[in-house]
Amino acid sequence: MKVCIMCGGEGTRLRPLTFERPKPCIPIVNTPSIIHLVDHLANLGFTDIVVTLGYKGDDIQNTLGDGSLFGADITYVRDPVKLGTAGSVKNAEEYLNDSPFLVVGGDHITDIDLLQFYREHLRGDATVSIGLISIDEPSEYGIAEIDVNYEIKRFAEKPSPGQIFSNLASTGIYVCNPEIFDYIPENTKFDFAKNLFPILMEQPQTHISGWLARGNWSDVGSPRSLREAEHWKLQEMSYTNISGDITIKGATVHGPVHFGEGVVIGESSKIIGPVSIGSGTVIGNSVIIGPYTSLGNDCVIREGVKIFSSSIYDNVHIGTDTTISGSIIDNEAAIREQCNIENDTVIGPRSVIKRGSIVHSKTRIWPEAVIPEQSVVTEDYLNPDYETHSSGS
Repeated sequence: MKVCIMCGGEGTRLRPLTFERPKPCIPIVNTPSIIHLVDHLANLGFTDIVVTLGYKGDDIQNTLGDGSLFGADITYVRDPVKLGTAGSVKNAEEYLNDSPFLVVGGDHITDIDLLQFYREHLRGDATVSIGLISIDEPSEYGIAEIDVNYEIKRFAEKPSPGQIFSNLASTGIYVCNPEIFDYIPENTKFDFAKNLFPILMEQPQTHISGWLARGNWSDVGSPRSLREAEHWKLQEMSYTNISGDITIKGATVHGPVHFGEGVVIGESSKIIGPVSIGSGTVIGNSVIIGPYTSLGNDCVIREGVKIFSSSIYDNVHIGTDTTISGSIIDNEAAIREQCNIENDTVIGPRSVIKRGSIVHSKTRIWPEAVIPEQSVVTEDYLNPDYETHSSGS
């Protein structure tokens, strides 16, 4: 069975995490998110994989290789310019035009049974089937109205208040018949939701069906949703796993915890799982690491640090008596002594937060920024060497 994974977007909404990596390579539990996706798809039988590439496409290709590690065969197609979602799939038409195929975003994290979705599409007569899921706040998604036969009667992209006629949001996961290519122009920016679906709904010979999905799904469009996806993956851990040597000096570990090689945990520290700790990470004395936290490789966590439900990437240094809650800290960042990093904060790579500083909730620190001692950061702290906007795809 065939699947097309779209990996063209720049991930600007997740800056500063996407300045130096494409969105599908953001780590979730110390593994690039697209590996979780491809592994899930291959386990369901979608082993004929086409990946469309745009922004930093080489990083994605280097991460996945030829697919043999997943028991799959991966073909890469590069978009010459930004083509939109449907335009990008059209660019890969020669690999997809002989049978119905699944379409998934490269930034999706899900445990939904997409094989069941595919089979339901084959049993029907829809030109396209859209995976739908109930969302508490659907204004950031395309929403659909369906009838008792699951046929889509209305579709609206990112509706405003007063226009929300349904909370069934499009997951951006579709099963398509090859005939869709007849309605997509070549070498033109063209989207499924904005352009293709309205055309198909006007044609008497085509129609679109909805499929009501059950399970976890996120398109990882914000730091909060990224943390939520990591929460799901950590929740799947059912036992403690140790890779190689580990040194524990009078600490307490309540699993499940996954340890990489060469981890050191100091006296009186407490690790409460589910937690993942990468290789070479050193944790000092009297440290508390709470549930739903991941630490990357070669991190240094000093004495008295408290970390709760946070994602710490590789080579991060955290100073004595600092507290980090519900945050994401990118590679090689340094948080000095007695800092407080509040919930839903993103700290960019190689940035430095100096002693005694407080970073308020929902704040983002750009790469290589330096926050002076005793600062109170209440808004995004930018670096003019990098682009400053964080809206878009």
